Amino acid sequence: MNAFEPALREGQSGQIGRRQPRIEDDALLQGRGRYADDLAVAPGTLHAAVLRSPHAHARLVDLDASPALAMPGVHAVLTGEDVKRWARPFPVGVRQPMEHWCLAVDKVRYVGEPLAVVMAESRYLAEDALDAIRVDYQTLPVAVDTEAAIAADAPLLHEAVGSNVVSERHFRYGDPEQAFAEAEHRVALKVRVPRSSCTPMECYVVLAEYDPASASYDVLANFQGPYALHTVMARALNVPGNRFRLRTPPDSGGSFGIKQGVFPYVVMMGLAARKAGAPVKWVEDRLEHLQGASSATNRMTEIEAAVTRDGRVTALRWDQVDDCGAYLRAPEPATFYRMHGNLTGAYAIRHLVVRNRVALTNKTPTGLNRGFGGPQIYFALERLMQRIAVELDLDPLEVIRRNLVPSGSFPYRAAAGALLDSGDYPAAVEQGIHEGGLEELLAHRETARREGRLYGIGYTVAVEPSISNMGYITTAMTPEERRKAGPKNGAVSTATISVGPLGDVSAHVSSTPQGQGHRTVVAQVIAEVLGVPLESISVNVELDTGKDAWSIASGNYSSRFSGAVAGAVYQAAVKVRDRLAGIAAAQWQVEASRIRFAEGQVIVNDSELSMPFGRLAGATHWAPGTLPEGEPGGLRETAFWSPPQLEAPDDDDRINSSLCYGFIFDYCGVEVNRITGQVRLDRYVTLHDAGRLLNPDLVDGQVRGAFAQGLGAALMEEFTYGDDGSFQSGTFADYLVPTSVEVPEPLILHRETPSPFTPLGAKGVGEGNNMSTPVCIANAVADALGIADIELPLTPSKVRTLIGIEEPARPQGVGEDQTAPAAGGGSRLTASDSVTLPGSPQGVFDTLLDPETLQAIIPGCHALELTGENAYRADVTVGVGMIRARFDARVALSDLDPPHGLRLSGAGTSAMGSAEGSAQIRLTEVEGGQTRLDYDYDAAVGGKVASVGGRMLQSASRMIIGQIFARLAQRMGGAAPRLSLWQRLKGLFAGRGGRS
Repeated sequence: MNAFEPALREGQSGQIGRRQPRIEDDALLQGRGRYADDLAVAPGTLHAAVLRSPHAHARLVDLDASPALAMPGVHAVLTGEDVKRWARPFPVGVRQPMEHWCLAVDKVRYVGEPLAVVMAESRYLAEDALDAIRVDYQTLPVAVDTEAAIAADAPLLHEAVGSNVVSERHFRYGDPEQAFAEAEHRVALKVRVPRSSCTPMECYVVLAEYDPASASYDVLANFQGPYALHTVMARALNVPGNRFRLRTPPDSGGSFGIKQGVFPYVVMMGLAARKAGAPVKWVEDRLEHLQGASSATNRMTEIEAAVTRDGRVTALRWDQVDDCGAYLRAPEPATFYRMHGNLTGAYAIRHLVVRNRVALTNKTPTGLNRGFGGPQIYFALERLMQRIAVELDLDPLEVIRRNLVPSGSFPYRAAAGALLDSGDYPAAVEQGIHEGGLEELLAHRETARREGRLYGIGYTVAVEPSISNMGYITTAMTPEERRKAGPKNGAVSTATISVGPLGDVSAHVSSTPQGQGHRTVVAQVIAEVLGVPLESISVNVELDTGKDAWSIASGNYSSRFSGAVAGAVYQAAVKVRDRLAGIAAAQWQVEASRIRFAEGQVIVNDSELSMPFGRLAGATHWAPGTLPEGEPGGLRETAFWSPPQLEAPDDDDRINSSLCYGFIFDYCGVEVNRITGQVRLDRYVTLHDAGRLLNPDLVDGQVRGAFAQGLGAALMEEFTYGDDGSFQSGTFADYLVPTSVEVPEPLILHRETPSPFTPLGAKGVGEGNNMSTPVCIANAVADALGIADIELPLTPSKVRTLIGIEEPARPQGVGEDQTAPAAGGGSRLTASDSVTLPGSPQGVFDTLLDPETLQAIIPGCHALELTGENAYRADVTVGVGMIRARFDARVALSDLDPPHGLRLSGAGTSAMGSAEGSAQIRLTEVEGGQTRLDYDYDAAVGGKVASVGGRMLQSASRMIIGQIFARLAQRMGGAAPRLSLWQRLKGLFAGRGGRS
């Protein structure tokens, strides 16, 4: 639902600001998009598959690729040794002795870290060859929990650093000590923002070639850069920037930030092409993407406010720890510093004290995610404002109003340096209250509560930054370090427009869209300036760093399109228009200021003189000799634009980290089901002031998309890891994302306060609800339940715990499953069962020690080789769901106590993960000359196999262990164990991919 209809502005044709349908959509809806995997490949192109670590932390003892190389169709294997020979570690954003290579060279530091790349004649052959690579690991203790990782005795990820805290900075603005000393109240809160990620329809794709003659790389990838990461990649490839050509496809199936994370694979596949001596193509699958691509940074924040008795905040104290995973991968620690200049949000708070620490843990490295830094800031700040209202017995909305930046004070310089460009925050809040129907929502809450229902209302205000200052990341450095390195600042945008001999207009922008509608808006801006129809304009959004105009700021990130890129398009179009106006003025001998462009015509104001646009433009090609003096002909103009307001950080660490700051006011009503714990979003109102709206339809689409993603972060989405570092969110069965069924329609309201700093007055709008929606919903749930501590995501089970409901007992047949701590951390499935076998305990004992019997009863065992007394090496294939893995396993019989019992244990590794387990067996003689075999087992699985989902693993592991003893019973002529109906059904479904 949308309640905004813009009026046409004086002197406009109506193209800018019109609800123009996207010109991209016809091809996409007809299945005619051209994505990276659709594009033709060169003859002889090989297909790559990536070997990944099943361990969260382990030293690489040996990697033997020779069995894979011996397989038909396999051409080459890239390993860490090749990478060390040809490449360099990626540059790191802080001055620490850390090395991050595109392949592991000494240790693996997270589950899913790439170890090797197989290049074969098909992806199938490459995947099969992964199983043949043998890797010996020395497993190491892990650091997974953020607080545990920063402890002095935590296992070190990078020994040369000496700590898992790789960056710590302290900031002070104003006089926070005095403000806290004089405060009438102090309100504090500790919050955690979990990991979540983007889940675009299209995963990573890279096509790479290496030219040995010029020692150069040519790579096509669905990257959203190139921006500064082109330099990062060129340095890692150990070549100058002009020997690393990066190209992007015409279409990209979504990103939301995460496709910046493809850059290590760009380097990896470039080196793979060099090793193979042939072009290489790699397409990431969904399991790889969830496990090893990237995620948002999880953050732990302690925040405290100095507050007056009427709820005015005079100072803030921030203590923040960002968990960036196993490596500080570029552009991190940007999650901290993109928002640093506006840590006070929409509030006029003048005193700040800040402590920022960056921690490394044995988890996937973090990177860009929609909102990038905003969800972490606003979850802490807006939860704090709600708590201030509760503890001081004030209306939460009144607390917000009293602290807003006042009307009439823009541009407003925030305490940490942000220059809030335009707006009227109090007026926007009042507009949202009246147009969104807050009074009705409040009355509905009162009615619901009288009826005994759990109903709450949450509020949030936020400023949405856009057009990042390229220098903000240097705030992670001290002023002394910045002086040595030299200043960094600005945000250059580029656009090129040319007019053909027939009057057709072509444009190119150095921004690589992932579905936002760039081509539509670029065409609208050009049509507005040149007065030509949209159909005559062709917009190219493919990027080629070898040919196109671009800058280190170019790319699609930080909501920079509408303010910066469209502004550069406007400036390039004005250059073309002014040249054409000069040509027309010379022909008609009138002043250039009288020339107007409209409806495909060039017109002289206050006269009947006119000609078609194409005729005038054609003269610059067909008749350059007729052009006025100084006009070179050939209509092609490139505009470079960078705003002067984006300066480098000053010596007091003040930074205007973005150029524009939109304003958001959200409120919502939620009802919590007392029985199920489900949070139902009853109504959601979101008001945006994003400056001048270039196409309101596209703005609304961005708001809806960010709202849906923010809703997922609030209620469903979380990357979880076991204590042993195993990844537990590897499928959409365990990492839940909202669909159209779960996402209600928000009421979208708009207010337009043009930015004085951008050519068109536009600001960014693509990320705001990812920042505001999670905390708005959390505040509503806190209001409904009357609690202080809220932790996302608010899943039904978590909300039931908050309500105080104890979970019911497991159904019959599942009661024997227990989760027990595993040695070295993590959790393992444990269970017990029994089977009756013919023969005496001694006979059963002797049968178990027989190698032929052992091979027969182990599911999926292809071969069993004796390596020592009661010790074997086994070749075993195990499947869980859609994942099948061939394990190089070690099997042993130990704790021998004939004829009463023994222990059967096994451990193995494969390209798909690791597995280990053991069963303690007890033998008891029963009536009829039979033996009852009782067993207790525990099992653990890591790597990609573990990523298929906890529920499936529980069923599959129980079934596989049960198969061993069922086969033993059958081999001895007895009956299989008696399973409950629940066990049989679960085993049936889990076992579809699990039988050998």
